[in-house]
Amino acid sequence: MIRAMLAVATTMLLAACATSSMMVGQARPPIDPSQVRIYNAPPPGGFEEIAVIETASGPVTYGEQNKLNAVLQNLREEAAKVGANGVLLQGTANGYGGTSVGVGAGGGSYGGSGFSSGGIGVSISPKTKYATGTAIYVPNPPPETWQPMVPGSLEPAKAPEPSGD
Repeated sequence: MIRAMLAVATTMLLAACATSSMMVGQARPPIDPSQVRIYNAPPPGGFEEIAVIETASGPVTYGEQNKLNAVLQNLREEAAKVGANGVLLQGTANGYGGTSVGVGAGGGSYGGSGFSSGGIGVSISPKTKYATGTAIYVPNPPPETWQPMVPGSLEPAKAPEPSGD
């Protein structure tokens, strides 16, 4: 019984952090995920779309920065599998979760003896972060210092702060 419950719990945890992709172009040979760059705007010089990727942070990932790091790493890993050297980030969203408390009570009788029971359950689960991106192949990737421009301006867009993790 305990083994069956443990197997179900493990399956649920694995399914909760699953990543899915839909091919929209020709796959290339796999590469190392560390070679995949995340773009928040289309890179200059064009690119080839390979797949659309959807992913989520794990069910026990705490902290907003850790959740963001988890979904970005999942996007990189999935893109690397299809040979993409970039991911054009489409967006992120927060899922449902949080703290909940349940209370239950019961009673009955058996063989002339009465019994009663009660219980309280508490669930503290973090909200899951979701991300969607397009796995792309960029023939001539821009230098690491490249930043997309703000539409209608000559100013570069603000790049996200690098994480210290």
